[in-house]
Amino acid sequence: MQRMLTSNQVTALGEAVGHSQLFTNPETLQHYGTDWSRQFQPAPSAVVKPKTTEAVQQLVHFANREGFPLVPSGGRTGLSAGAVAAHGEIVVSMEQMNHIHDFNLIDRTITCGPGLITAQLQQFANDKQLFYPVDFASSGSSQIGGNIATNAGGIKVLRYGLTRDWITGLKVVTGTGELLNLNKGLIKNATGYDLRHLFIGSEGTLGIIVEATVKLTRKPGRLDVLVVGVSAFDDLMHVLQAFQAELELSAFEFFSEEALQHVLAAGTLKRPFEANAPFYALIEFEHTSEHTLDQVMACFQKGLDQGWILDGVISQSDTQAATLWQLRENISETISHFTPYKNDLSVNVSQVPDFLAEVQKQIQRLYPDYPIIWFGHIGDGNVHLNILKPENVDPTVFFQQCNMASQEVFAVVEQFGGSISAEHGVGMIKKPYLHYSRSPEEIAAMRAVKAVFDPNNILNPGKLF
Repeated sequence: MQRMLTSNQVTALGEAVGHSQLFTNPETLQHYGTDWSRQFQPAPSAVVKPKTTEAVQQLVHFANREGFPLVPSGGRTGLSAGAVAAHGEIVVSMEQMNHIHDFNLIDRTITCGPGLITAQLQQFANDKQLFYPVDFASSGSSQIGGNIATNAGGIKVLRYGLTRDWITGLKVVTGTGELLNLNKGLIKNATGYDLRHLFIGSEGTLGIIVEATVKLTRKPGRLDVLVVGVSAFDDLMHVLQAFQAELELSAFEFFSEEALQHVLAAGTLKRPFEANAPFYALIEFEHTSEHTLDQVMACFQKGLDQGWILDGVISQSDTQAATLWQLRENISETISHFTPYKNDLSVNVSQVPDFLAEVQKQIQRLYPDYPIIWFGHIGDGNVHLNILKPENVDPTVFFQQCNMASQEVFAVVEQFGGSISAEHGVGMIKKPYLHYSRSPEEIAAMRAVKAVFDPNNILNPGKLF
């Protein structure tokens, strides 16, 4: 049931966060009430944009007093409906808490507000001759708080890990309005439970992140990109193994010929080489010495000799490397007008070929006329399944059928001991299927944790569980 704010509540809400930071006009409600998932109609009662931690605390006190739920919101680039306000909730946009509060060159840390755009953090690090390695296609609009709340991954997980690996401290306002200062930037801290890691990946259900201390690292040298065509999916694993034996890779991505065709149809990019291949691998590595290219070419030649690799191209400049990356990163955009049904799945890397083959078999058995687009971060076991809506199929019918198909897909995930959500989160879209990746005992424990930090269930209710 959708709730509506009374006039007295609107006044009290404005007093809590500042009247100039409260918005109820339809355009703002529509814009801030949704994310990139587009499966639920946004219907928030209000949008607030707090500027201070104290304002966030006052907002949480208001929510508890009035029994009015809050939906924390970052850049709203999520794909699981985790930031959607569909039932009259108050959207809490963190975009104005976007300042860099401190930079420590010795510790190599930056302390910032949750609304800082990911790309701005990356640029700040670059300006200091350092590097923030968590990266993805939405880095120009996603926010650090949202990245933390979803434990964002992206394209460089193979070498650098997830967002979780780069957060050394958090300040969080819990569902009772308490301010927790977690870990305080320490590298070593053996004083019991590290509560910081409960909030990382909690999708805003335990607390609202108001400050983060982020670790930076050495700026890498020249990054080269190699794109190769392979003759069969299993050969991708042979190529990965061959290159990892000789080089430390920063990325190993894959995409199908069907995915590439959609990118090329946009008309801005050209096929990387003349030969067509069923699948392609994009391999990124740091040019660390004068022998790096010799190692790369030896691996490439081995792939040719073994029949794994059909052809390939290597970047000769930063510009060409960026262009080769676009072949992979432009896939989501170029298939978006087909209203794709997205699944974000993971298994152990060694299981990926068998897993993908079984999932494809199930989808084709159920809906043989639905085009399937595969791509993903195969180097860390994460594959993205995109089912495209045929032009003559009604969107409502399409999503209903895909939701039914998801049960078959997630049963395969469970069989392989994998995850139904590798990096997109659970939100509302994956909520009915959580049991395919989590046991009843785990879900009960998570509910108990939720009750400790948010006893009145005012933070992002209806998400995750």
